[in-house]
Order: sequence, then C-alpha cells, then structure tokens
Amino acid sequence: MKIKTYNKLVRDNIPEIIREGGGECVTEVLSDGDYLRALDSKLSEEMKEYTDSHSIEELADILEVVYAAAAAHGVTRDTLEKIRAEKHRKNGGFSKKLFLKEVYEQE
Repeated sequence: MKIKTYNKLVRDNIPEIIREGGGECVTEVLSDGDYLRALDSKLSEEMKEYTDSHSIEELADILEVVYAAAAAHGVTRDTLEKIRAEKHRKNGGFSKKLFLKEVYEQE
C-alpha cells in the first residue's frame, strides 16, 4: 500500500470522497489555534494556485478559506461584507488600476 503524506487542512467532505474512491485516510480535529494556523497556510496555498493558474475556481477556493477564517474569528459573512463595503466606501476599490510608485511627503 502506497502512503502519501499531506499534513494540510482539507474540505470537510474529502475523507468521505477518499473512502468512496477505495482509499483510507488518517485525520485529526485541530485545536482553535492550530486551525487558524492551518487556515493561514491554506490561504497561502490557494493564493499560489490562483497566481499560477488565474482560475476562477481558485478564486472561489480563496473565498471559502476567507469565510472559514472569518468564522473562526467569530465573524459572519455578512459582517465581513459590511467591513469590506465600509473600507470600499472610505478607500475605494481597485477598478481604476492605480499603481502607487512614489509619495513625496513634507518634512
């Protein structure tokens, strides 16, 4: 039997999918602190997958991890969206494609 080691956070249905495909797997339920660290790692993984592929599906995966991280901090999707909207109202979005090169400040 071949063993592949992953040591990463996976979606809830993955163990069932593995078993349905004839495989077996070992999982553990993470502590809150370990879960937040695993979400950070997962977000980095999904960001890399998106930047490598520019796939809309990878963007959806990023959102799923962001929603999970918000929930882990006790924040609902609605609250997260309100925070996002307020920052958009205050600072704008990214539709103008502005790339800040330099700032000259008064001394």
